[in-house]
Amino acid sequence: MANHELLKLTANQVKKGNYNKAILAIGSCEAHGYHLAEGTDTIVSYRLSCMVADRVEGLLVLPPITIGYSGHYDAFPFTLTLNYDTVTQVIYDIVESVLRNGINRIFLMNGHDGNIAPIEIASRKIKEKYPDVRIASLPQWWVTAGELLPPDIFEVWNGLGHAGEGETSIAYHMYPEWCEKDLAAGVVPDNLSDKVEIKWDFAELTDTGATGDPTKATAEKGEKMTKVLVDCVVDAIRKLDEADWNYSSTKAKIKL
Repeated sequence: MANHELLKLTANQVKKGNYNKAILAIGSCEAHGYHLAEGTDTIVSYRLSCMVADRVEGLLVLPPITIGYSGHYDAFPFTLTLNYDTVTQVIYDIVESVLRNGINRIFLMNGHDGNIAPIEIASRKIKEKYPDVRIASLPQWWVTAGELLPPDIFEVWNGLGHAGEGETSIAYHMYPEWCEKDLAAGVVPDNLSDKVEIKWDFAELTDTGATGDPTKATAEKGEKMTKVLVDCVVDAIRKLDEADWNYSSTKAKIKL
């Protein structure tokens, strides 16, 4: 596969690459139970981004954001966190740098729940200042995977959870050498409402640093997750390319 990672390209290679769009992985560094690498959110989102770039012409992989907002995980070992405003500004500044380099089509590959709000705010702020920029994102791959796969793939909570069945499975597939399977343990919170959203601190949900059931995770499930996620994003970007990233309605307008 050709290399499309900005970190590994010379200025000459970037110039000759004819890149017309970029993908930015946004991760974190925090405890994922006691069995997964602390950089899981960064590693997964970045590797997904690289796999997408292998199949999408003209897609430049930007260096990942390795620390996000993780204050809600701070009760567990060695969580690193930036505050919300900082994360928002970092995303904004990187996107603005990309725009200055002549690329105005950007895909944001998020790997961490604490980054969802900063991504939304940064994107809105960029759009206000640069109306012609086009931004797309995958905000919650851990939810999307469960929506794309058959319902019988996951055994518990549709694979959801921080370091749960789904996230642990994709880690076992992508980097088993950085996992400690024998330490996998999680809690499925049974008092959360399905009608309203609870604003929790993670220590209120679990004493293991994980939710869901990572003991049900397998590398085979992770491989299936990876495939459907990459296929989904590749298909979405190709369709955007076909439409020249013009997502306005093609239907005839109603005359008043």
